[in-house]
Amino acid sequence: MNVIVPLEMGTFTFPDDEPWPGEEGVVVAYAVRHPGGIVLFDTGFGSGDPDLDARYHPVPRPMAEVLAVAGIALEAVTTVVNCHLHADHAGQNAGVIGIPILVQPAEWEVAHTTDHTILDWIEGPGVRYEHIAGDHDVAPGIRVIATPGHTPGHQSLAVETAEGLTLLVGQAVYSMGEWIGDPSAREGRSGAPDQAAYDRSVAKLRGLAPARVRFAHDRLDWRA
Repeated sequence: MNVIVPLEMGTFTFPDDEPWPGEEGVVVAYAVRHPGGIVLFDTGFGSGDPDLDARYHPVPRPMAEVLAVAGIALEAVTTVVNCHLHADHAGQNAGVIGIPILVQPAEWEVAHTTDHTILDWIEGPGVRYEHIAGDHDVAPGIRVIATPGHTPGHQSLAVETAEGLTLLVGQAVYSMGEWIGDPSAREGRSGAPDQAAYDRSVAKLRGLAPARVRFAHDRLDWRA
């Protein structure tokens, strides 16, 4: 049966001109153990970009180190799925050599035609992307769910586990509080470039009737 391991990839500080100024944010990736290996959902921040450092003061953790602490060898990773290609979710993709990284075509397009990400962090020798359009089966009981709204090619991961269906929603929903409708919680809808798509994606996720929901920017998770 598939098993999900949370991986805290680092923290950052919200700048003064964004919501929650001065507060700490967290970036959580996930490793999904399955009979054929590991599906890695997100790779966290990269390091060394002066503009991003000055704005967000990130404290990234190296992917191989985080995996090792969890008892996972990088060589065991069979597939990488980024919820989207922003620098805090795909920032260590350049270190993923020879392993397919699944990306929606719309996300690839926006990453290469706008100031969407840090290309040096998502590309490099031996880095291999596979374009998938819409929902896509990754391994038995593991399925990519297209959830645009935060970005055009945002995607989530639906994982069958012993406790039922778990959704790794990335930034399709910002926090556990947003998922339950807490008006005081950190939320992503108000800042989404496409609020209509955001709402449709949240409705799509709710329609899957998950037993558990886990987030990319919240250590807390939701259980039915």
